[in-house]
Amino acid sequence: MAIRVKLPDISMGVTEATIVGWLKNVGDRVEAGEPLVEVETAKSTLEVESPATGVLTHITAEVGAEIEIGAEIAVIEMERQVA
Repeated sequence: MAIRVKLPDISMGVTEATIVGWLKNVGDRVEAGEPLVEVETAKSTLEVESPATGVLTHITAEVGAEIEIGAEIAVIEMERQVA
């Protein structure tokens, strides 16, 4: 199952952020809660964590892009659980 990673609500009054750098590359395995990307707002630079465990399959927001809060920035293919 694919999870669409969205730029989270960072703080009150912030409507967009700039992608500063990806901490993972397409094809990398990521853990839920692991830092995935650094973003910069008018007030600070912070890391956005992965919302799921799986493989980063697509980056939709390149470094330098200004992204609105709630916009898709990446896709993670979740690992399937073996029963």
